[in-house]
Amino acid sequence: MTHVPHYILLSNLTDEGWKTVKEKPERIKEVNKELEALGVKVISQYAVLGPYDFANIVEAPDNKTISKVSIELGSRGTVKIMSMAAVPIDEFVASIKKR
Repeated sequence: MTHVPHYILLSNLTDEGWKTVKEKPERIKEVNKELEALGVKVISQYAVLGPYDFANIVEAPDNKTISKVSIELGSRGTVKIMSMAAVPIDEFVASIKKR
């Protein structure tokens, strides 16, 4: 059984990004539609406390697609994104057992 790869996107808004969110909070959800147009499905989204402002769990076909998202959103100057591939724990355990 294969699965669609999952990624964790941790993001921080820039000063310009916070200004946009303050003036138009619904903009956060509008970005999700833009992600879908780039081939990424948002599974869950959280505003978080700590070193990051938002955490998103997304599905994407590959690393190339996630790179495109990071470049597209990052080039706007409103957000900085850290992208991490996520391996389901059962797959991780199975990969260790195969050795």
